[in-house]
Amino acid sequence: MPKTIRYTLLSLRDITVSAGPFLLLAVTLLVLAYGWLDPNPPKRVTLATGPAQSAYEAFGKRYAEALKKEGIEVVLLPSEGSAANLQLLREGKADLGFVQGGSSEAGSKQNEELESLGSLFLEPVWLFYREEAARRVNPEATLTALPELKGLRVNVGTPGSGLPSLMDKLLESNRIDKSTLVLSELEQTPATVAFLGGELDAIVFASAPESLMVQMLLQTPGVKLMDFAQSEAYSRRFAFLSPAVLPRGVVDLAANIPPQDVRLVAPTTTLLTRAGTHPALLQLFALAGNEIHGSAGWFKRAREYPKLANNEVPISAEAERSIKNDKPFLQRYLPFWVANLVERMWLVMGLIIAIMLPLSRIVPPLYEFRVRSRIFRWYGQLRDIENRIDNAGNQEALLEDLSDLDHRAEKISVPLSYANELYALRSNIQLVQKKLQRRQIQTPRNEP
Repeated sequence: MPKTIRYTLLSLRDITVSAGPFLLLAVTLLVLAYGWLDPNPPKRVTLATGPAQSAYEAFGKRYAEALKKEGIEVVLLPSEGSAANLQLLREGKADLGFVQGGSSEAGSKQNEELESLGSLFLEPVWLFYREEAARRVNPEATLTALPELKGLRVNVGTPGSGLPSLMDKLLESNRIDKSTLVLSELEQTPATVAFLGGELDAIVFASAPESLMVQMLLQTPGVKLMDFAQSEAYSRRFAFLSPAVLPRGVVDLAANIPPQDVRLVAPTTTLLTRAGTHPALLQLFALAGNEIHGSAGWFKRAREYPKLANNEVPISAEAERSIKNDKPFLQRYLPFWVANLVERMWLVMGLIIAIMLPLSRIVPPLYEFRVRSRIFRWYGQLRDIENRIDNAGNQEALLEDLSDLDHRAEKISVPLSYANELYALRSNIQLVQKKLQRRQIQTPRNEP
């Protein structure tokens, strides 16, 4: 190996050994900080959605697809709906879930364990009825108020959906005795089949317009959508309800469906999570929500949702930042796990640097000591030989020791910047050799 390369490698080795304790301390602090902050999220998360073919299920699949790109597996947990999702969250069986406004009581102690990722979309109350059934109540076959449902067979959804509870509040506000209606609580698909088969007179959904059932019924001949003429009054009576209008022709412009504006009442659906869910996961879901729910729709303009209003539980800090500021700067240019690590570790890394900078000053003295000690340790042997010159009986043996010491000094490898120390050692060895040689010449002259 060429000497230049050997000296370079030697210098690097000395620097590494000298800085070893410093680097070990820095790595230890980083590992402890990483374990404390836990910056990277788990790779698997459970999202409670809703019944088959519901908007909740459709949105759940879109969230799963969005987070899959970041290496996160989203396990979709089907349920009956909002009330069931709320229960799954409280029992710890789901990490996140879609929950309709009005499903929980605001200020409830159970809500202290939950956080919101923002209001995602309006979920109107769709009350579909058969024209022939409505004709028995109104000759024009049109229903505009809940009291007109008396005597009809109405499906109000499964208890787990939260819809029966919502309908109870609406019926009670209209002073309607539930015994005057024939109520059923079938699941969405069986209820739709029964409705189309004439076994039910009316069916109620609370769903986003993306629901396949809603879109199909809106275009089914002989089926009408009830116009909530008092929608504004409902929103004033119930804080979780908002008035909404299904514009004329929005379903099908060519066929002019619906043929006129339809007034509806709509609770807002939020994405809830359990307190303690990893912040990075919340950020990913909130950012995905901006993409999934940010486009224009039947009941919203572009970028109107997600939003921070109409939430019955506290907003997550991560969601608030993501909704207000969109994607963080680093995540626009770096992979998520790298950007997330830097974003969550930068403060701790700054503190570690502040601690390590003063300590780094000991590295150069350690390096210098290590290199020079390789040379200076031979001075002990040289001093011992020099001290034995006056009392040595066999000066030839001392010369041999000096010669051996000089031979070893020739093999000492040091960085070129410390070569002067090595040459100084060899010069001092030669001085002692000359001293011993002069002693040898003088000794015979003094003998009798």
